[in-house]
Amino acid sequence: MGSAPVRYEQRPGGYSTADRFAVMLADGRSVFVKSAEAPNLAGWLRREHEVYAALAGSFIPSLEGWDDDGVRPVLAIEDLSDADWTLRWDARRVAAVLEALEELADATPPPNTPPVRESFAELFDRWRVVESDPAAFLSVGLRDAAWLDRALPVILAAVDSAPVSGDCLCHLDVRSDNLCFRDGRAVLVDWNWTSLANPAIDIAGWLPSLRVEGGPPPWDVLPEGGVLGAWIAGVWAAVVGLPPPATAPHVRDLQRRQLAVALDWIDLDLL
Repeated sequence: MGSAPVRYEQRPGGYSTADRFAVMLADGRSVFVKSAEAPNLAGWLRREHEVYAALAGSFIPSLEGWDDDGVRPVLAIEDLSDADWTLRWDARRVAAVLEALEELADATPPPNTPPVRESFAELFDRWRVVESDPAAFLSVGLRDAAWLDRALPVILAAVDSAPVSGDCLCHLDVRSDNLCFRDGRAVLVDWNWTSLANPAIDIAGWLPSLRVEGGPPPWDVLPEGGVLGAWIAGVWAAVVGLPPPATAPHVRDLQRRQLAVALDWIDLDLL
């Protein structure tokens, strides 16, 4: 960074166990620093660095520093502590996120950005996982077996036809803990899942969490988007009843709440 660190302030948040700090430097600057040793998290940080090094815009913080000893990579980005991270979803804020995603979709992809069907190949069969073993999905009590028997054929057909693929740059992890607002603009963090896809996927993936946090329902923001909602719902349906991963011990509760909204979207738009 070219300046010695003089104070560290831990920044809790997110659903992974990566270490997060705001670091004050001797020259008066402040940066946000994230690091991790767990192999999957370290790999995600390396991908994030690749994205930050190549991508710029009002929707992304600037890259400030990077170090990788092969074990614990350390990523330093612009400190967004002074931005607004509060959960307050009004029409202006929803519009700001949609504008940021539109700007992102028009950006030049960073090197090594894969198509979504390559980066998330396993997600395209998630409802098939539920079909083969529905016990975990049914265990969380969001829907019963009768609903699943009736809905699953429709859902599988919708997922097979969902317009997921595309050539636009997508974040693919849009939710409130990865979003803040500064000067009326939405800024996104956590860029490790960036892929090429239909930009409507970023919107569809965000809408269930938006509703959970008091925002408008998905079907108001993305009318007739239930096909994409069905694809998104499968991401959570196949895992929500399983034990959480060690690196994200609190993620299942969020997944359950988002899945509840996505299932309502399916009921309204497809069934």
